Amino acid sequence: MQNKRLKVRPATPEAVEPFGQILGPSANVAPLPLSFYGDAVIVRRPVHFQSDDQTELTVATLKVRPLEVRWMERHFKHTQTFIPLSGRPFILVMAPPNDRELPDLDQVEAFLFDGSAGFTMHIGTWHEFPFALVDDTNLIVILRRETTRDLRDERVIGGEACGPDVDKKDVQARERVVYQVEF
Repeated sequence: MQNKRLKVRPATPEAVEPFGQILGPSANVAPLPLSFYGDAVIVRRPVHFQSDDQTELTVATLKVRPLEVRWMERHFKHTQTFIPLSGRPFILVMAPPNDRELPDLDQVEAFLFDGSAGFTMHIGTWHEFPFALVDDTNLIVILRRETTRDLRDERVIGGEACGPDVDKKDVQARERVVYQVEF
């Protein structure tokens, strides 16, 4: 098994641009023309969210687990979104979208999200499910209902999940590599 170390970088809009967009307040995004409440309510659309079918809001409660990447997954039909509750930070490991069977293992990066904003991934961005830094970290996860169905235990074959929207690979088993996140 080959060990690779990933240094965690701050999740700034510029650093995560190849993978997706920060979901949070942004003065750089023009307000929508909604004036029911005057200046008391300003609404912006800071990310480009996409889903072509039934979309659901789920809440994932995360426990601290070893900072080792085992699986990488991607979605073909929606821009999965993670929104932290209670301002708790999390780490997200990602690789850019590609048209190959596995992520480009030389482009895997780890980012620290400080809990002040969410994140919407581009379609096809490879990622491991977020890592909690504090037990009982809750994230709202916006994704397609089809995806949660295809990730259920009864649909997983050989430790991997595959469906029309999800492609989850065991990179440790396939590539004999372990990414260890250094925080």
